[in-house]
Amino acid sequence: MWTCPKCGRTFKKREQSHYCGKAPETIDAYIEAQPEEVRPFLRKVRAAVRKAIPEAEERISWSMPTFWKNHNIIQFAGFKNHVGLYPGPEAVMEFAEQLKEYKTSKGTIQLPYSKPVPEELIGEIAAWCYKTGNHP
Repeated sequence: MWTCPKCGRTFKKREQSHYCGKAPETIDAYIEAQPEEVRPFLRKVRAAVRKAIPEAEERISWSMPTFWKNHNIIQFAGFKNHVGLYPGPEAVMEFAEQLKEYKTSKGTIQLPYSKPVPEELIGEIAAWCYKTGNHP
């Protein structure tokens, strides 16, 4: 167990990523709360999703940036070494061939900061999630 020295919350993982205090209420606030070097990646992911599904509403759900229209369509979050993209398990299976160079797990895609943001692929995944109704 690890206890955050700033907020006092206890976690199973040492140095677990979390928010100390109140979670951001907007995606802009979420991005601004992240380390400066992570922000450009998050902005690119957001822009790719917004371009693909402009009709979706932006909101924070589960403390993560979320694109929503009658349900969660796709979410993302910044971590120490990557941006996590959460399109759901069906999307990960549907795009498995294009995702070979990324670490994936059930419903999750890890986009490392060491690689360029695959904006076109993110847009395709977001559009697919929206059109098919498959979502996290």
